[in-house]
Amino acid sequence: VQLQASGGGLVQPGGSLRLSCAASGTIFSMNTMGWYRQAPGEQRVLVATVTNGGNTNYADSVKGRFTISRDNAKNTVYLQMNNLKPEDTAVYYCNILGVQIGFRPFNSWGQGTQVTVSS
Repeated sequence: VQLQASGGGLVQPGGSLRLSCAASGTIFSMNTMGWYRQAPGEQRVLVATVTNGGNTNYADSVKGRFTISRDNAKNTVYLQMNNLKPEDTAVYYCNILGVQIGFRPFNSWGQGTQVTVSS
């Protein structure tokens, strides 16, 4: 299963961006979908996840500013990011846990998309 992330870019503090991540391949079902980020010199950390039941989980640093959502018909997960701050600058990675046709589990990562928040 391959993931293609898009939507990153340069934005001023207080601005917004919407990330998208589309999955392709022999997908039977998608369970937890999420976004992680990695700033220079730091480890990759969780930003937000959404389960197939619609339950969401957010890092404390993004609560109230970021919203994760999914469109199962399009095999896509989104991250709406509002009121962006310079400390949100990082490479953002999408991740999907699921099951392929043939009942093989998968754990796939996108290629990463750069988000830079700067004036």
